[in-house]
Amino acid sequence: MKSIGIDIGTTSISAACVEGDHGTIRRVLETASVPGGAFLNSGRDWERMQDPEEIRRKAGELLDGMLEKAGGADVIGLTGQMHGIVYTDRQGNAVSPLYTWQDKRGGQPLEDGRSVCRMLKEDYGETVYEGYGLATHLYNCRSGLVPETAVTFCTVMDWFAMERTGRSRPYMHAGNGAGMGLFDAERGRFRTDILKSLGVWEEFLPETGMELPVLGTYRGIPVAAAIGDNQAGFLGAVEEPDRSVLLNMGTGGQVSVCCEGFQRQPGLETRPLLSSRFLLAGSSLCGGRAYALMARFFRQWAEAAGVSLEDPYPVMDRLLDRFWEQEAGEKLQVCTAFAGTREDPAGRGWIGSISTENFTPEMLLGGVLEGMVSELYDKYRTAAAPVREKKDLLVLSGNGMRRNRHLQRMAGRVFGMETRLSRREEEAACGAALAGILAWEEQR
Repeated sequence: MKSIGIDIGTTSISAACVEGDHGTIRRVLETASVPGGAFLNSGRDWERMQDPEEIRRKAGELLDGMLEKAGGADVIGLTGQMHGIVYTDRQGNAVSPLYTWQDKRGGQPLEDGRSVCRMLKEDYGETVYEGYGLATHLYNCRSGLVPETAVTFCTVMDWFAMERTGRSRPYMHAGNGAGMGLFDAERGRFRTDILKSLGVWEEFLPETGMELPVLGTYRGIPVAAAIGDNQAGFLGAVEEPDRSVLLNMGTGGQVSVCCEGFQRQPGLETRPLLSSRFLLAGSSLCGGRAYALMARFFRQWAEAAGVSLEDPYPVMDRLLDRFWEQEAGEKLQVCTAFAGTREDPAGRGWIGSISTENFTPEMLLGGVLEGMVSELYDKYRTAAAPVREKKDLLVLSGNGMRRNRHLQRMAGRVFGMETRLSRREEEAACGAALAGILAWEEQR
């Protein structure tokens, strides 16, 4: 059957049309992508909001264009940026900005000097990160920012599913629910015991479930419930889930492994995938952005020296060739948590083990690459041995990985596994299309 997947990302919106059945993509027929943008400037550096109506327009045009190119489809699947929320009214209209996963209001101090995230940890023992939907919502509740006409909230892809199918209330797959915080991923429901004590009533929460149903139709085509971009990226990139580890490098970084049944592992998030399967996921906030910061560093140095260096990446590529030639020497140690971590947003990166011999541009670049991969490898190593014992294939995905041969090589060396680039570009859109097929087959 033919399926179209739409991925509503933070900086781009992508689409893929695939042929597949029985949980397998047979062929990718077409892909397309447009800039997302739609950021709103509030004047506060900790706010990261987007215009949902602009996102709706762009995603709708991309979907319609893909349907025209493909000559229709049997089903539509959706995915997009996790954790963020948009408020909706009784008719299903968006009545607020999209508060994205990058928004930091959950870490801002309130009346008692504590942030929402700190309060949840100290008073309830619950870890909810900045940018997660319920940290955002609780801040908005205490700051009088919840719109008067709002009756619930959901992710932007859940809202797009509502808008396309004419629904007035969102349905949120448990994988997206887990990205909100204060969610019982094992049972697929919000922690209403805690939320009620905080003044968030069950009626305000979106409907959630472990199932991935068909929600309705758009232009006569069934539309499946949305899944998170982590889950969609895994489905789109990994063809042998039982032996594979997925390492994705975009603006941020992420390592994901699939397991049967719910497992709780320190340092990793457990996210429902499909059926009885879950993903154990660890994330880095900087990810590929760390390499972009190095490009900015070299560009600024060149400007100060009066040299034009509009594109520093070819120079960095040559320096890294030299790094591999000198690999036997003492290396710089670089922690690339330049934007902190989810556990410690105030944390920062560092450079160590500097000697008179290794403080060179190529060693600095090599240290940054190793730091980018090692931050995620350390998270992967926290998974229990039974989860890791059969994993011998490292699947690489994301533009930050696909465009950097040196990063690919470093990933294989740090993880000590056979490495393979994902065969598909726009992995999340392809995964959304596959999820649509699975939802349609399950319904039938």
